[in-house]
Amino acid sequence: MKRTDAKKQLSRREAFRILWADFRLCLREVPEIVLSKLAVCIFSAVSPYAGIWFSARLVDELAGDKDPQKLILWAGLALASAAIISLASALLDRKFYAQSATSWRRFERIYTDKFLRMDYVKCEDPAVRQHHSTIRRNMEGPGKGIGNAMDILGGLVSAIVSILAGIGMALSFFQSRVPPSGGALQVLDRPAMLILAAGLILLASMLSPALSNRSEQIQASYAGYHRLANSLFGHFSGLGAKDKIAADVRIFRLERISDRFNFDKEGIFLSGGIYAKLFRGKVGLLAASGAAASQLFSGIVYLYVCLKAWAGAFGIGAVTQYVASISRVASGVSELLSFAGKVRSEAPFIKLGLDFLNIPEEMYQGTLSVEKRRDREYEVEFRNVSFRYPGAEDFALKNVSLRFRVGSRLAVVGENGSGKTTFIKLLCRLYDPTEGEILLNGIDIRKYDPEDYYRVFAVVFQDYSLPAFCLRQIVAAGEGDPARVEECLRKVGFGEKLDALPDGIETYITKDYDKSGVDLSGGEAQKVAIARALYKDAPFIILDEPTASLDPVAEAEIYEHFAEISGDRTAVYISHRLSSCKFCDEIAVFDHGRVVQQGSHEALLSDTEGKYHALWNAQAQYYNQ
Repeated sequence: MKRTDAKKQLSRREAFRILWADFRLCLREVPEIVLSKLAVCIFSAVSPYAGIWFSARLVDELAGDKDPQKLILWAGLALASAAIISLASALLDRKFYAQSATSWRRFERIYTDKFLRMDYVKCEDPAVRQHHSTIRRNMEGPGKGIGNAMDILGGLVSAIVSILAGIGMALSFFQSRVPPSGGALQVLDRPAMLILAAGLILLASMLSPALSNRSEQIQASYAGYHRLANSLFGHFSGLGAKDKIAADVRIFRLERISDRFNFDKEGIFLSGGIYAKLFRGKVGLLAASGAAASQLFSGIVYLYVCLKAWAGAFGIGAVTQYVASISRVASGVSELLSFAGKVRSEAPFIKLGLDFLNIPEEMYQGTLSVEKRRDREYEVEFRNVSFRYPGAEDFALKNVSLRFRVGSRLAVVGENGSGKTTFIKLLCRLYDPTEGEILLNGIDIRKYDPEDYYRVFAVVFQDYSLPAFCLRQIVAAGEGDPARVEECLRKVGFGEKLDALPDGIETYITKDYDKSGVDLSGGEAQKVAIARALYKDAPFIILDEPTASLDPVAEAEIYEHFAEISGDRTAVYISHRLSSCKFCDEIAVFDHGRVVQQGSHEALLSDTEGKYHALWNAQAQYYNQ
């Protein structure tokens, strides 16, 4: 793998622009966490100075008059301030951590909401999925991505406040002069000496974060390796525990594949891996040099302050105050530079998240409400509809014209890749046509409010998904009416299984949220998915390969009761099994994205030159005519 992340270095101006955009996002989405974070940072920057000031007064008194009353006063004030500061700090920290405990989930919700708003065709785009996967791995591994602006800006604010407070407390240091009795040490008060000392302190305080920032930038440039390692380790470390492949692991000894990721010393995180080599080499040297520069700075501060105290410029108590204040000023400068450097190393990861959230939503969002009709008299018409996937050269559908008769049962058949599922997704307005138009009761469906339009359809997709909730919640897509839930489950042939469940419709599917949950077979799960479509009671019911996971007996049961299941709804049935289409009123035959035939089963079968006849005879060996 190449260090592709290293090429993403942004200009400082662009990096700060990205950081500010992320901060505005945080302020909009999690304002209470942002405010708590700033309060914690400001308080933590200011609070140490109270202890420094009171300690200096106490030491002055100990080194001077040693007045017991004053000693008690200063000691009491120091203890009281320490107690108040500790209490306030604990309360602020508690509030911040309580609010930020769910921050990761809150940012996850931001991405989820974006997926719900995003054009569905983009949700299916592998590049978009890969983009989101990279964001997730950055968050779960090195902990980088949107939301980090709070930490960086909080650190910058803390550093600035610390610098200003320290300067205020150290001002008297520069006003304190070495008396004539100090002799040659009076040179310490000369402007040139002050400038030299300030320059050395500033240089040392700048050198440390510069070295540390360079170390972090090098580590950030290997983020691609970090993501890969997390993905590989996450997959292979628990290979034997994955229930769907547990049998294969045992039969074929697949755990041996994991050895190179778990025990090979050349692994990314192990002793012979990339990170170990980095920290034994350049990264380790930079980190050590940064620490040494920090100690050098401390030595310069102590030397200069102590020399002035020795020369008589101020008392020993002031030494405590000035050393601590100047140290905190320089430490603040180091933190300021360090966090400023982090802006550039973090910005590419933040930008990934912001770019994802800024993916344009191009589907037109209409505002018309769909007429609510008790008689379900909804008519849909395709007029010369063509569709081409983004980036594709060929059309997935071409010049499809089709009208749905109200209350009829339409079968859509064809070989894999003929455009059946694309047709259904266009009907449900998950896609918009590239050419042509789709009408609902004579109005272009793009003019309808999407949420309102979706209510017209209940769909069982081929790749349907059931959440790990109880049956009642799954079927009703919420709390729902228990009696209706049970009725729908029994209509689709789930009654026998339902009677055997320990808690009936309150039984949870899988054990993810309930230890007493049950695992359903593929056919049982598909029946639940069909029951969910029935419960919605939409005018259109669409079944995309609804019996793919059912055994022959269960499949025959669904066919036998299909008229009862669909009721007075307009039903659309997609299948590549032609034997399942005989009960439908009309059949549309798709081939290479076009409707090549349309009619009843008998009429289409009688056309010996047609596609339907060819498909029927190709499958005839699998069913009885």
